[in-house]
Amino acid sequence: MKDGDIVLVDKPKGITSFDVIRKLWRTYGKMKMGHAGTLDPNATGLMILAVGSATKRLNEFLKLPKCYEAEIQFGIQTDSGDCTGKIIATTDTEGLSTQRITDTLVGMKGTLELAVPMYSAIKKDGKALYAYARAGEAVVVPVKPMTIRNAHWDGYDSVTARAKVFFDVESGTYIRTLAEELGRRMNTVATLVELRRLSIGEYKVEGALKLE
Repeated sequence: MKDGDIVLVDKPKGITSFDVIRKLWRTYGKMKMGHAGTLDPNATGLMILAVGSATKRLNEFLKLPKCYEAEIQFGIQTDSGDCTGKIIATTDTEGLSTQRITDTLVGMKGTLELAVPMYSAIKKDGKALYAYARAGEAVVVPVKPMTIRNAHWDGYDSVTARAKVFFDVESGTYIRTLAEELGRRMNTVATLVELRRLSIGEYKVEGALKLE
C-alpha cells in the first residue's frame, strides 16, 4: 500500500469506519488515508479508501450508487432503526407473505421523500441528529429524497418474520429508513437487523481486502 493507491476493503462487523483506517495503519504504517463514505459499526462490506495524494479523488466515489444486502425484521420497531436500538413498538406479523413483500418493493422503486434516521450524522441547526437523540431532545427530523433503483427479496422466514432484501440505491439513501418504510407499507413495523454493502458503482466487495 503506497501513496496514490485506491484500496477496496471489506469492513468487518463491530468496528467503526475510522477503525478500518487504524487497522491499516498497524499493518502498513501510519500514512494519510481517507474513505469515501462510512458504514455503521453494525454493518459489513465494501469501503473505498484512498492513500496519500489519492485522497483528492474521494469525491469521485461519494455520489456513486450503492448495492446492499439487508436482513429486515418485521414486527419490531426501534428508536435507531436497527437492532442496536431500544424497542419502541411491536406489531402482529400475521398475513405477511413473499407476494406482499414483492409487490411492496416494486411500489417503492423510484425517488421517495423520507425522514433520515434520528441516529445519523445529518445536522439540524449545526448539531448532529444523533446528539439530539442521545440527549433525549426532541427535534424535527429532516426529510430528504432517497432513490431506489432496484429492489428484490431473496428469502423470507415466516416463523421469525425476517426477510433478506437487496437494495440498489442512489447515494444518500439510508437502508434503515427503507426497512422502516417497507414495514409501514405492509401495515406493520420493521427494523434493520443485518446490513452488508456489496458494491459502490462498479467496485465490488469480491476481492476486497478482508480485515481480521
